[in-house]
Amino acid sequence: MRKKIVAGNWKMNKVLSEGIELAKTINNQIKDNNVTVVLCTPFIHLSEISKIITKDSLFLGAQNCASETSGAYTGEISAEMIRSTGADYVIIGHSERRTYYKETDDILNKKVKLALSNNLTPIFCCGEVLAERQAGKHIQIVKSQIEKGLFDLSSEDFSRIVIAYEPVWAIGTGVNATAEQAQEMHKSSVNI
Repeated sequence: MRKKIVAGNWKMNKVLSEGIELAKTINNQIKDNNVTVVLCTPFIHLSEISKIITKDSLFLGAQNCASETSGAYTGEISAEMIRSTGADYVIIGHSERRTYYKETDDILNKKVKLALSNNLTPIFCCGEVLAERQAGKHIQIVKSQIEKGLFDLSSEDFSRIVIAYEPVWAIGTGVNATAEQAQEMHKSSVNI
């Protein structure tokens, strides 16, 4: 049985005071149950919001991490830094990072390993663009992303990954993936 996880990616929204207020509202309204809720906030919010979370089913996540452990990488945030804020999760491979920042499967694989080595749970995003879906290549695309990004992990490490199907063609377009389309991808991913 799949574990139910709802992860909210705040993207580049909310100044710190707004983020704190939103986190307080969510924390106060959430019910501890069998659904894990992850707030994936901008980096500047992580340490402050970690102080707000009091519910057992509510967790904190970052939106990205660097592909290096440390060094002269101005503006980057390492997995170790993220973990030090109290975060438990990190989004890796989001379509925007793949597209705008040209993150390759090799880079994403490094990020996954660094997240795991710092006791962060990677939320590994995979998905296809509209042209790939229309060409009937959507399963092949997602399969390739998962294989190249995750298949050199040990069974134990692989079991610590959250795989998030993210149909890129549905993001911000007003067109939603149907339950059948998502289920088709989940079934195909299981058979990889």
